[in-house]
Amino acid sequence: MLTLYIGNKNYSSWSLRPWLVLRHFDIPFEEVLWPLYTPEGTALLKANSPNGKVPLLQDDALKVWDSLAIIEYLADRHPGHAIWPRDRAIRAHARAISAEMHSGFAGVRGSMPMDVRSRLPQPVFSEAVQLEIQRIIAIWEDCRARYAASGPWLFGEFSAADAMFAPVVWRFRSYGIALPEASAAWSSAMQQHLAMRHWELEAIAEPWTL
Repeated sequence: MLTLYIGNKNYSSWSLRPWLVLRHFDIPFEEVLWPLYTPEGTALLKANSPNGKVPLLQDDALKVWDSLAIIEYLADRHPGHAIWPRDRAIRAHARAISAEMHSGFAGVRGSMPMDVRSRLPQPVFSEAVQLEIQRIIAIWEDCRARYAASGPWLFGEFSAADAMFAPVVWRFRSYGIALPEASAAWSSAMQQHLAMRHWELEAIAEPWTL
């Protein structure tokens, strides 16, 4: 049995990504939540996570940390699931935008922390953050223009790329970012995904606040 250690569902955007992959593809796993920003959670992270962060996937004695590394491990471990698109060219595209999300958009993260249960006033964004927002929307619009005929997700069928951008859906909702039609439709589909709804309900019920 796989065990996924995650942080608070209201705040931990990185935890959401592999959790959503596991849930969407019905891969059995045990979920363990370490409450962030608490003495207990800090002690657990220091004692158990190689990088002192969540998420952390444990498969028997093997530990895999970092959201994207966990997703890649799941794809290797479960080749029967199309965690990445089957087509090589489409898969390369999905990996490219996922890596861009993984390594970039620090301004969006800093200006719009994930807070699933809140609706917050829109900050005054710097030009750099505005460009990051525009780039994210451009990625979504391009994917939907190319692959809409294959289904409602970024690459038609649900993939790791949808999971990598899932936290941005709630960031944009919380801070009232307007979306063009195709991006708005994908964002709505993501919010209606059963696993996303489950995560949201549990985030709302959490007692921890920053």
